[in-house]
Amino acid sequence: MTSRAILRSAALTAALVLGASLVACSGSADGGSSDGGSSDGSGVDAATATSAADFGGLDGLIAAAQEEGELNVIALPEDWANYGAIIAGFEDEYGITVNSASPDASSAEEIQAAENLKGQDTAPDVFDLGTAVALENTDKFAPYRVETWDDIPAENKHPEGLWVNNYSGIMSLGFDSDKLPEPQELQDLLSDDYRGAVALNGDPTQAGAAFAAVGWISALNGGGVDDFGPGIDFVGEMRQAGNFLTLDPTPATIASGETPAVFDWSFNNVAAAKDKPSWQTTVLPGAAYVSFYNEAINQDAPHPAAARLWQEWIFSDTAQALFLEANAVPVRVEALKAAGAADDQLIAQATFGTDGDDWISPDQDQVAAANAVLAERWAATIK
Repeated sequence: MTSRAILRSAALTAALVLGASLVACSGSADGGSSDGGSSDGSGVDAATATSAADFGGLDGLIAAAQEEGELNVIALPEDWANYGAIIAGFEDEYGITVNSASPDASSAEEIQAAENLKGQDTAPDVFDLGTAVALENTDKFAPYRVETWDDIPAENKHPEGLWVNNYSGIMSLGFDSDKLPEPQELQDLLSDDYRGAVALNGDPTQAGAAFAAVGWISALNGGGVDDFGPGIDFVGEMRQAGNFLTLDPTPATIASGETPAVFDWSFNNVAAAKDKPSWQTTVLPGAAYVSFYNEAINQDAPHPAAARLWQEWIFSDTAQALFLEANAVPVRVEALKAAGAADDQLIAQATFGTDGDDWISPDQDQVAAANAVLAERWAATIK
């Protein structure tokens, strides 16, 4: 659980539209190159390929990626949205080694790693980013359209494929029911019951999960998706009451009791119960905050063919269904339903009892406005 969904049968497509807008440790494989080019012998420049068609089809892309032999990912904890199974599935399917670095990094730290490691064979090949960071860094992404492109709503992708929404989360509050009462409303978190108990999953100026937490708190406290002032004010009140923790929560801090209450995506809070049976997850009454994460290819990827094959994998029926199994809602959920790969029970479970009429999510301009307020006020609020 580091700084890092929401649909419901007939309202599914509308929900996707509403939520739209929103590395590595080993050397390069034989045939790869540290300058982002590819010498796979096919004559294809993998670093400039914008679809599998540039390789002559998916089989050609697979061959080029297998020649590179490795893929560098970053900020993908195994217990985050089922990424452990998704990574293992990619390795098993294609025989390509996945080097997973800094699993607890924030979205901002993913970009920083790419900048620091540019030109090296340990640089990240792909990114998984919160909306705010993704929209600020599109100049670092390579355009690519996966074979399932037409199944992804236009509102959930950049028109050239610089970024594509991959899965979504719904903001929730996890809590240790052995130590804390279940909160019935936001204001309950100011009471003595929650002294030294409440944490966000990361820094909202850098981490998508924490950014969304402040957005949700703002909405519950009378603000909007572009007005984070009420959310920052409430965190300040928790801080003054002695209830806010600046400790960054992890599965270990939850299991040990160091972070008894955590604002985080529902798929993370639900997963935490595996190691902490008393851990429960609730979505407080009122607006439900929804936001997609974004898949993108590093334009300087040391394994450019493998990076593109990873995109194909992420948006395949198999990997999209793996997101859903972990209570994250995949962007292609309607296509999964049509293919019989997703059912209403799993979708209802992932929405955590919320209704589409209550879902809110920021667009690009609202993200920028919220970021400006956070940049100005957050550091002073948590001193």
